[in-house]
Amino acid sequence: VQLQACGGGLVQAGGSLRLSCAASGNIFSINAMGWYRQAPGKQRELVATIISDGSVDYADSVKGRFTISRDNAKNTVYLQMNSLKPDDTAVYYCNADLRLTFYATPRDYWGQGTLVTVSS
Repeated sequence: VQLQACGGGLVQAGGSLRLSCAASGNIFSINAMGWYRQAPGKQRELVATIISDGSVDYADSVKGRFTISRDNAKNTVYLQMNSLKPDDTAVYYCNADLRLTFYATPRDYWGQGTLVTVSS
């Protein structure tokens, strides 16, 4: 299983970016997908998650600015980031809680990370 994230880059404060992450491989089902981020010198933190039924959850710091969505047919999760702030600068990692077979225990898989830099 591979999670391939893309869409990071350099943007000015107030700008927008859209991240995407596609899961590939022999996947039976995906329960939750999400985005985490890690800024320099800080711990990795949850940004947003989306469950297979469409339920979403956001970190308080991004509510109203970021939107997570998911294409179940493509095993892809997106993160639309608007009104970006310098504090949003971090490496963003995608995550998927998935099963490889019907009988398998769900486990987490991580993408390689994509850097988002917001200049002031």
